Amino acid sequence: MDPWHIDWIHMTARLMLALVLGGLIGFERERANHAAGFRTNILVCLGSALIMLLSIYGFAAFANSDIARMDPARLAAQVLPGIGFIGAGTIMRDGLTVKGLTTAASLLVVAGIGLAVGAGFYFAAILTTLLVIVSLWFLNTVEKRFFKDKRIYMMRVVMRSREQAVSSLSAIMEKHGVEIRKFSLEEEEFVDFGKLQVTFSLRFSKRAAIVAIVEEVRSLGGVAEVKVE
Repeated sequence: MDPWHIDWIHMTARLMLALVLGGLIGFERERANHAAGFRTNILVCLGSALIMLLSIYGFAAFANSDIARMDPARLAAQVLPGIGFIGAGTIMRDGLTVKGLTTAASLLVVAGIGLAVGAGFYFAAILTTLLVIVSLWFLNTVEKRFFKDKRIYMMRVVMRSREQAVSSLSAIMEKHGVEIRKFSLEEEEFVDFGKLQVTFSLRFSKRAAIVAIVEEVRSLGGVAEVKVE
C-alpha cells in the first residue's frame, strides 16, 4: 500500500470519526454551559483531522520528487499555535478567579485528537476521547465535592470612619467562618469626612454566607459601600 495515497472511503471514515469524537467532548462542554461547546469542539477536531490528511496526502505528487522533500508533520504542526489563539479567547478573569482554563485545555486536546484521527491513530484518538470525557465529567463531580471552597472572592468596603474599621470587619468574617487571605487599606481625605477603603481577599465556606455577610457589613456604622466580586 502506498503510504502517500488514501482512498475516499478511508478519508471519509477518518473525517466522520473526528466529527464523532469531537462531538462527544463538545456535548459535555455544551451540557456544562461552557464557551466552547458542541459545534466548536466538532469544528476544531474536524479541522485538525482535515489538516492532518492534507499534510500527509495532499502533496503526494511530490513524494518521489527530487526537488521537494515531503514532511507530513510540517502543516499539521501549525494547528497547535492556532488553537492557542482560540483557547485564549475562552479564558476570562472573574475577580480573583480565572475561568476558561479547562475549556482552553480541552480544545488543545480535541485538536490533538483530530490530528491523531487524520494520521490514522484510531486507538489513541478513541482512548484519549474516553479519558477526556472521564476527566471532564467524573472528575468535575469529584472537584465540586472535595474542592468546592477553593474560589476566592474580593470584598471592597468603603467606610466614612476608620474607628475599629478592620477589627469590626474581621469579627464579622470570623463569626461566619470566612478565611481572610489578605487585605489592604486605602485612605482618602475629603472636605467634611475621611474615606477608608478596605479590600479583603476571602474564601467562603458556604456560598450562601455571602449575602448574610454583606448585609451585616452594611449594618455597621459609617459603611458607605460594599462590593463583592
